[in-house]
Amino acid sequence: MVKQFQSVCLGFLMLHAPLTWAESVATRAVISAPLQESAQLDGVIEAVQQSTVSAQTSGTIVELPFDVDDSVSAGDLIVRLEDSEQTARLDQAQAGLQEAQSGLQDARQQFQRTETVHERGLVSRQELDRARNNLSAAQARVERAEAAVAEARKQLDYTRVIAPYGGILTERHVELGESVSPGQPLLSGLSLEQLRVVVDLPQTYADAARSQRQATVTLADGRVLKTGDMTFYPYANPQTHTFRLRLQLEEPNGSLFPGMLVKVSVPVASREALWIPASALIERSELRAVFVQNDAGQPRLRQVRVGQRDDDRLEILAGLSEGEQVVVNPGTLVGSPALAVPATVPSDGE
Repeated sequence: MVKQFQSVCLGFLMLHAPLTWAESVATRAVISAPLQESAQLDGVIEAVQQSTVSAQTSGTIVELPFDVDDSVSAGDLIVRLEDSEQTARLDQAQAGLQEAQSGLQDARQQFQRTETVHERGLVSRQELDRARNNLSAAQARVERAEAAVAEARKQLDYTRVIAPYGGILTERHVELGESVSPGQPLLSGLSLEQLRVVVDLPQTYADAARSQRQATVTLADGRVLKTGDMTFYPYANPQTHTFRLRLQLEEPNGSLFPGMLVKVSVPVASREALWIPASALIERSELRAVFVQNDAGQPRLRQVRVGQRDDDRLEILAGLSEGEQVVVNPGTLVGSPALAVPATVPSDGE
């Protein structure tokens, strides 16, 4: 299998135009650098603002301007109830307020007359106190009537349900002509302007994630999303023994929707690793190799085992040592006299 891999790699090199070895080949040393190990977890996108609007008064639904999946703006009318009963109560409360205000005016005039006469000594102190008490009672009746008007007006306002924020309707719990009572759900919706990612951390990684406070969120197509504030729940789920982590998304766009799955990478440990440029690797099926300069300065093919990729560099698990020089552009070796000596492909660690 090794010989087959050698032949394949040489065939790969022959596809490129021949160049002079000394002028074209670039090498770089195998380096040792820290590798941040991360846990790959499944996260879910959810809306920050998602709620269900409920009825705050009783009545029959007479208007539902929007349906599921419709977009609404903050302040839009989304449900209207039949309001004849609430209107009648408001009219009754306003009439009661007018009556109370008239009684207050009469009590105030009566008190003023009694006070004037009392100063002349023509009525007793008892009569003055009675007039003052009547005035206080009239003022209390006015305040009670004003509260009744405010309550009746609020009940009338409740017949018009307004969208608390802009977003999309996700569920409709009622239909036209249906009678509702206070507390009954009407519509559910959410806003796409503020999104976040929720992920459950295994207990093993919780302490490391809290200390590092770093995470990378990646979509299925490889795009990395920008994240903001990170919130750790201070308790574990008693069923799964995981800690919930929330990540605020800084730049939600039209391609992101609640319920979508994303990959969340959370740093959990750090160790030393060997690194080479990613361009130095030659791949064929499940085999991997690089060209390594020997003591004579000649490139020799060597099989390696690779680990993680970090941007434009690769981790080497076996086959190379720190300080060895690898060819970063193996395609330029075609036609080079350096390949005149048969290349060897030792196994890992040889």
